Amino acid sequence: MPRDSKGREWTEAAADGRWLRPAPTAGPREPRWGHPDGIQLGLHPLSGPRGLLRLYTPYLGQPRDRLLNFIAVEPVPAGASKRGFSELERSRLDDAPGLRIWSADDPEDTRPQDSRQPSRGLVAVEDGVETLTVELLVEPFANGADVRVRAAFRADRPHEISLAAFRQPASAELEACTLTATMGNWARLRTLRLATEEVAAAVLWPEYTDVHFAEHARFGVDRLARDGDAVTVSAVPDEPEPRLAEHAPGTKEHWRYVGVPAVQTWRADDPDPALVAQVNGRYTYWMSEAPIPGGIAFENFEIVEPFRQGRVLTYSAEPLAQGRGVKAD
Repeated sequence: MPRDSKGREWTEAAADGRWLRPAPTAGPREPRWGHPDGIQLGLHPLSGPRGLLRLYTPYLGQPRDRLLNFIAVEPVPAGASKRGFSELERSRLDDAPGLRIWSADDPEDTRPQDSRQPSRGLVAVEDGVETLTVELLVEPFANGADVRVRAAFRADRPHEISLAAFRQPASAELEACTLTATMGNWARLRTLRLATEEVAAAVLWPEYTDVHFAEHARFGVDRLARDGDAVTVSAVPDEPEPRLAEHAPGTKEHWRYVGVPAVQTWRADDPDPALVAQVNGRYTYWMSEAPIPGGIAFENFEIVEPFRQGRVLTYSAEPLAQGRGVKAD
């Protein structure tokens, strides 16, 4: 029987109609949802730190257990300036690193659950399109924020996932709740596509070689591409075949890219005038002194705007056409 990242047996998620969903059986089950051959969402104890959503993209030629990116939940209470960090805070439920995140059939039932007993998600039809929706609850943050996230998939868009943050009744009022893609370094995302220009990580931080995060670079809504009433911002690698990169001695195996490159995109309908797209950078891999092949790359890639209850952001990962957006050899 398959095992989770801690070596415990569980039943893997499997195709059910057009969707990948947790098994309809008793006992420990894999918390994983999405398109069988498209983008997928997972929770701990799938491999990786707790407190993060996992995004899988097997259509990029990656093995089942290899994820493309993490999504962290980072709320800011009203009147505050510092974020809560779902990955970095220590749980007040079990004193382990990372806040607990679990799925629930009823988002109003906030009692902590074992993530290995997942909800199967709700299948419905909206505007003639079948959807799968999953409610994800996050344990309360130290700053008083208490939020949940709704993830949704559309049958006609196999390479995208929609994410919406909700303030729970017991929560402090919120200034913002950023859902940030946190692992751009694995794909070595280095080019940001805006409305009329492309911005390279090496141009934003030409001298940075430290082991921490380079400061954020921000781009207002007027610099972002438009798609009807929506804005979009994309990040892409600058290598035709990142899987062939030569890494510094001592680089851990899990940092070596697998599969074809992709363009990763945030989309926001009806943007607030204060919306910004934001990236920071790293010269070395996270918790490592190993330099990233090719130089500094984006790490966190996000949209930030004033909090709106249930505000939907869409994240997509599309295979990158050869020669488009990457440097030739």
